[in-house]
Amino acid sequence: MENFIFQNPTKLIFGKGMIAQLAKEIPAGKRVMVTFGGGSVKKNGVYDQVKKALAGFEVTEFWGIESNPKVETLREAIRLGKEKNIDFLLAVGGGSVIDGTKLISAGLLYEGDAWELVRKGMCTETVPLAAVLTIPATGSEMNNGAVISRKETAEKFAFYSNNPVFSILDPTVTFSLPKWQVACGIADTFVHVMEQYMTAPGQSRLMDRWAEGILLSLIEIAPEIVEKQDNYERMADFMLCATMGLNHFIGMGVREDWATHLIGHELTALHGLTHGATLTIVMPGLWRTLKEKKMAKLVQYGERVWGITAGTDGQRADEAIARTEAFFRSLGLPTRLADAQIGDDTIREIERRFNERNAAFGEDRDVTGTVARRILENCK
Repeated sequence: MENFIFQNPTKLIFGKGMIAQLAKEIPAGKRVMVTFGGGSVKKNGVYDQVKKALAGFEVTEFWGIESNPKVETLREAIRLGKEKNIDFLLAVGGGSVIDGTKLISAGLLYEGDAWELVRKGMCTETVPLAAVLTIPATGSEMNNGAVISRKETAEKFAFYSNNPVFSILDPTVTFSLPKWQVACGIADTFVHVMEQYMTAPGQSRLMDRWAEGILLSLIEIAPEIVEKQDNYERMADFMLCATMGLNHFIGMGVREDWATHLIGHELTALHGLTHGATLTIVMPGLWRTLKEKKMAKLVQYGERVWGITAGTDGQRADEAIARTEAFFRSLGLPTRLADAQIGDDTIREIERRFNERNAAFGEDRDVTGTVARRILENCK
């Protein structure tokens, strides 16, 4: 196990009716900007709950943070927040709204353009923010990461700031989610875990078992919650899986990959493909390409998660990859570039971008532009 420092400052407030706790958690006298995506929070009752809980505060609303939040939209929120002297932010929505609000929280204290902050990659001078989660997937409610897009240049980059001060998770607000969003959320969570797990074996028994527990839970509950979202216990499990999958608990002292995500970001930037769907395309192809170096962990994963015990190591690894791809397909998600009508021009463009940035991703920093091209060719 490698050296590490772990701290997670986010207070997690979980359960039915807990949105009412907002008034107790936000310091009195704060000028609050509440950020939203589209109008779904008005349909599922979340908006009314938030509005009631914030009755004693000076509140400004900002609507329209899109999936894959765009800096062009967030600039408008920052302008409004500065005009209103906002000193507390509340993100109400899924990971995209929370991600976007993280950039707003930094941009409110920054005199330059918000995209400069994204390209710097890190900013810890921020206005405090909290979250009410409505779509389990990204884990953004309990980490310091965000991913921001720029429409003008078809780019998408990671950005890091501060954790939310607190996040409220009420499983009942997920009951009206569309099947596609649930499926993409399951896939996003699954791949988050894999980015921390599918590297070198023998680093930490505890982290491995913890990660495998999340994977097994997702596989067990997925068929039920994709078809029927109004099971409180199952959706509670899903919400916690998503949060625990990327709040850095399972990454303590272990090497991490993240090449799947970074290649997937390019597919979103170039084609607007939903984030979770990019991951289900790229990850099996990455494993096929890097099978030899990931062999031991693929065999361990196949045995512990899928019960694969027969055959050579290579056969067992191939079966683990095939079972994972079949799982994604059972969710109704694409697993090949052809499923999303993405061709060779995109593969060449991603290779060019990675080479231009001197990219070197993965746990061994060996996923270059050339390797990314090989991975994408294995996604056909």
